Amino acid sequence: MTEPLPLEGLTAIVTGAGRGLGRAEALELARLGAAVVVNDYGQPGRDGSGEASAGPAEEVADEIRSAGGQAVAHTGDVADHQQAGRLVELAIAEFGKLDILVNNAGILRDRMVFSMTEGEWDAVIRVHLKGHFNTTRFAAAHWRERSKAAAGPVYGRIVNTSSEAFLAGSAGQPNYAAAKGGIVGLTTSTALALAKYGVTANAICPRARTRMTEDVFAGLDQPESGLDPLAPEHVAPLVGYLASPAAERVNGQLMVVHGGMVVVVERPRVQAKFDSKQDTFTYDELDALLTPHYARRPAEETFAAAEVLGLKRE
Repeated sequence: MTEPLPLEGLTAIVTGAGRGLGRAEALELARLGAAVVVNDYGQPGRDGSGEASAGPAEEVADEIRSAGGQAVAHTGDVADHQQAGRLVELAIAEFGKLDILVNNAGILRDRMVFSMTEGEWDAVIRVHLKGHFNTTRFAAAHWRERSKAAAGPVYGRIVNTSSEAFLAGSAGQPNYAAAKGGIVGLTTSTALALAKYGVTANAICPRARTRMTEDVFAGLDQPESGLDPLAPEHVAPLVGYLASPAAERVNGQLMVVHGGMVVVVERPRVQAKFDSKQDTFTYDELDALLTPHYARRPAEETFAAAEVLGLKRE
């Protein structure tokens, strides 16, 4: 008798699943036994430009079904509140319930902060941060209702997609870095709010070669044989794990993942503490305390996160 698959009987939504990371994640969840709602708006431009198309989502859903899995395509825009609601409704209508939400959809509109337009800022925040909120809001309502009906915890997993651009900075991506930082805040808040219902929420910072990162990794050649260290397939197993029953004690966490490596990132810790000798600080007192403190520290310490994660500072 064969062992049941880790996600057998569970239903997952993966947004932005028509290409790249989302596609790899959708295929992995299906391989692990989940029925998958493959969401992708299908615009060809990584900046969110071009006509929307059902093609990418339908192709991945077909690929899952051809391998013997269950899948349905959804081609709505998750940054649209109502369409995100309909995405959750589709999962429930097709498969009876929703158990796993993987938020991956995103676009890029890179520019230095002194050149960025309001539209470029708004577009990236809308797709990444609002898109994550929209799907989370409807999934959370579904789990809360189920928990109330069951008079106890239910099964729910959220895996959000942040970025090392938030952790270590990215000079030409102020909109993207801000959105990815906001996603971490959304994740930790959601983790606290939904824990009593049996739901976990975690975020990953994936490093992978996709159309979103073609400029970042343009100078890194792919190996002639074997799996590319930057292949999205290195990221997908962690998503599968976080979506599984085995990860029931993993909640509110941030992990960096790429090329066979997973880094669990600590929450910020206090580095130093200063107390005023008066009722409140004066400028002179702060100058006397803080200026020497930073003067004693090497400038590179400011970029400690980048060094730990193996990033290069431009």
